[in-house]
Amino acid sequence: MQLVSDKLSQPKDILLSVIVPVYNEEQVLPIFHHRLDQVLSALPNERLEVIYVNDGSSDDSWEVMLSLSSCCAALECINLSRNFGKEAAMTAGIDHCKGQAVMLLDADLQDPPELIPDMLAAWQQGFDVVNMKRTARHGESWFKKCSAGIYYKLLDHLADVPVQKNVGDFRLISRRVIDEIKQLSEKNRYMKGILSWPGYKQTTIEFDRPAREAGKTKWSFPQLVGLALSGITAFSVKPLRLSVWAGVIISLAAFLLAFWVLIKTALLGEVVQGYPSLMLVQLLLGGVQLIAIGVCGEYIGRIYTEVKGRPCYLVMEIEHKVRIVKEQKKHA
Repeated sequence: MQLVSDKLSQPKDILLSVIVPVYNEEQVLPIFHHRLDQVLSALPNERLEVIYVNDGSSDDSWEVMLSLSSCCAALECINLSRNFGKEAAMTAGIDHCKGQAVMLLDADLQDPPELIPDMLAAWQQGFDVVNMKRTARHGESWFKKCSAGIYYKLLDHLADVPVQKNVGDFRLISRRVIDEIKQLSEKNRYMKGILSWPGYKQTTIEFDRPAREAGKTKWSFPQLVGLALSGITAFSVKPLRLSVWAGVIISLAAFLLAFWVLIKTALLGEVVQGYPSLMLVQLLLGGVQLIAIGVCGEYIGRIYTEVKGRPCYLVMEIEHKVRIVKEQKKHA
């Protein structure tokens, strides 16, 4: 066996870049890499690279990355200085990739590497974005499936940019779309929306999403709620408009109630009982006001983050690993 340095440094030289964000995946990473390498070795083109991004893992994921090797693709291992989140890790991979086609792939094997040839075939037919839609979500609880369905319906009604239901980060993107995405300077990264925002020619491939090969999900419920809020606030101002309309409707209702009380007291001579209805109205108005303030706070918080101008991520180190090829015996 010998190490061969790929003289492929320009974007036009690399056919496919596979970006794999990693956070505490030491158990599944060797299995994932073996399956990915098998798929890539079957491709007719050797101009391939795999970019692993370690998002501040607290286990031995980084050491496992450094032990990996490939006979068909150059490996680039990026170690972030701390845990910045999956969106930032994917951004780091996008910033460093060189391929004409770029693929985002989770290391938990819920996004099967075996679908890569189908995605490449769709890209070669002229599509700039190949979306992967989950028709089944194995290994997920009923609550998560139900909440995901509600979220996608809510996002579909609120977002200014259409985000397909059950389409995650698993997709293939052409170089010209990647170049457009790299120009976006926003710090609040919601990649599902960002990847959909440029538009261009898109197609969708459906697949059954299997359960995790090993380990457990790293997403807690509060983190999922935070991601959902980021998606809504990053691509829509409709929640602010809903607050305005809620204020208009409640004000109109209060005016009608006051008019009814006036008529009932002045013309009919009936005494209106005040304390229960007054407390109910105050609680209702207080709740609506707090919701409206919270919505405004979400947007103001994101403005604050953007104004600070801090980078999405910091890179501590990068390791490049060249392809390993087998020496062939020369026959006389």
